[in-house]
Amino acid sequence: MKIQIYSIDISSSLPLPYAEEGIKAGFPSPAQDYMDVAIDLNKELIKHPSSTFYGRVKGDSMRDEGIDDGDVLVIDKSLEFQNDDLAVCCVDGEFNVKRVRIENDKAYLISANPDYPVMEVTPDNEFQIWGIVTYTIKKNRRRR
Repeated sequence: MKIQIYSIDISSSLPLPYAEEGIKAGFPSPAQDYMDVAIDLNKELIKHPSSTFYGRVKGDSMRDEGIDDGDVLVIDKSLEFQNDDLAVCCVDGEFNVKRVRIENDKAYLISANPDYPVMEVTPDNEFQIWGIVTYTIKKNRRRR
């Protein structure tokens, strides 16, 4: 699964209406007609602006993780890797998103689609954990 990387722009603010009481999946609440609280997604999703990037997903290797082609990932480069993190990795010059597992001093890149095998990182690979995925922004599949 490839990733296109984009820098973020937090120089502007766009407060959006926010249903602070939550959104029910049943019958609508009359209180939803009076949403006067706002949320700024930059402030909500980005904790470390100087080290955070967006990445657009290309491919389906992480589909069983709920990450689909066209989704946008929020990637924080300042976070320290922990075993089994969902990470954007650079392998031989190509960005990928995978679950990264370290076992017995070996690194494995794990897809979330049985059509893609587990990849063992070998000394022959140029490998770097580039950043940790903190959020996935989903696209409504019915509206393209």
